[in-house]
Parts: sequence; structure tokens; C-alpha cells
Amino acid sequence: MPTTLRKIAIVFCLSILLISCKKDKYAIVKITAKTVAIDSTIAQVDTITKIIAPYKDKMLKEINTVISYAANDIVRTDGVLESSLGNLLADLSYERSNPIFNKLTGKNIDFAMFNYGGIRAGINKGVITNKHAFELMPFENMYVVVELSGEKVIELVQYLIRGNTAHPLSKQVNLTISNTNFDLKINNIPFDKNKTYHVLTTDYLQSGGDLMNFFKNPRKRYSLEYKMRDCIVDYFKSIDTLKTQLDRRFKRK
Repeated sequence: MPTTLRKIAIVFCLSILLISCKKDKYAIVKITAKTVAIDSTIAQVDTITKIIAPYKDKMLKEINTVISYAANDIVRTDGVLESSLGNLLADLSYERSNPIFNKLTGKNIDFAMFNYGGIRAGINKGVITNKHAFELMPFENMYVVVELSGEKVIELVQYLIRGNTAHPLSKQVNLTISNTNFDLKINNIPFDKNKTYHVLTTDYLQSGGDLMNFFKNPRKRYSLEYKMRDCIVDYFKSIDTLKTQLDRRFKRK
């Protein structure tokens, strides 16, 4: 190959090599966003609609099935340290869970306690459907029973005193507070700090949810494998008309 052609060939190859090794730098110059509304303006796909229709109809029928009746509004805001709805939920939880616990252990639950924030809706006067149960308890919370020492129960009471809130407590509790002092009876028996007590709550609270750390590290823990929402449905189905009231189970002197 003549010298001139060889030089041209070398220059050409070097140019190709340099171009191929070049690293282009890119920069974002513009960002755009668009909201796509998922509503009735989007055309339905008939084949999909036909497939889901039977399941949709069944679900709507089930969710709107009437299972009980409320003679009055039942809410969580009609009291200071207790509420009609909180009392109802704590009492029905105890009533339906204690037989399960008794069959499992041969023992009885001493009382039930849940959290004010766990009540997600109220019950209006009128017919009650399955929908109400899902609105009351949209979470998959399971019942657990914990065996607490007397010291842990005192922590529980101190939590109630500090919170000054209508946390659901079952009617087995009679608690009177005055500043930081308290008088507690459980099943009409004065509290004994040397005893242990079996308390019904949910797995969420037992793990320390809502800062209820007194439920953590109990002496024993029993899972009832029973969802709170299922219990609410079961109870509502068993009662023609819901009855509950403020009975001063938790009060300030």
C-alpha cells in the first residue's frame, strides 16, 4: 500500500476509534406530567366486564345484606372516658372471645381493652349491614389474649390516666381515677398487684401499637385466630337490635 494511502487509512481508523469512545453527556431539559382520570369516561372492555360481573354482583349483595338494627346512633364521641360505641365493641369482643379462650385454656378472660383510634366509623340509627362492620374495622386485626403481671396492669391504668381518652374497655372493668390515683375493680373484685390478669386485645396493640407498650412481653400470649371484624359481623347477626350505653365503667372522681 502506498505511503499516502497508508497514512489516510491510519487517520481514518483513529477517527472511528475516537468517535466510538466518545461519551455523550445528556441533561434533563424538561419534565412533563399528565393526570389520567380513571372514571366513567374510560371505555369498558366488554369481555372483562362480563367476567367480573357475577363476582361484583355477589360482593354487592353480601356487603349490603342487612344483619341487625340500631335504635339510636352509636358513636365514639358521646362520652369523655367511655363511649357507647367503645363499650359495645369491647363487650361484644369479650362475649364472643371468652368461650374460645376458655375452650383453649380452661381459663377466662378478665377484661378486654382496645384503642380509641382503632374505631374507624360510627353506626347511624337504622338498619345495619355487613358494610358497617368493614367500616368499623377495615384492618385484618386478630384477637390475642395476654397474661399480664399486676405491674403491667398498673402501666395500663397509667396509660389510660395520661391519655384521658375513651379507649374501649369491657364492662368487667370498673375504674375510678383522681389525678394520678385510681381505684380499680375487675369483675367486682379489687385489683391485686400480686396477681396476673388475662386481657383481650388485638395483635396490633399487643405489638406496641398506639404506644400500648404494656402489652409487649407478657408472661404468656394466646392467639385466638379470630379476626375482630369477623367477630363484629357474628355478633351483629346474632342480635336483632343493638343495645349499648354509657355506664360509668371508667370515670373521674
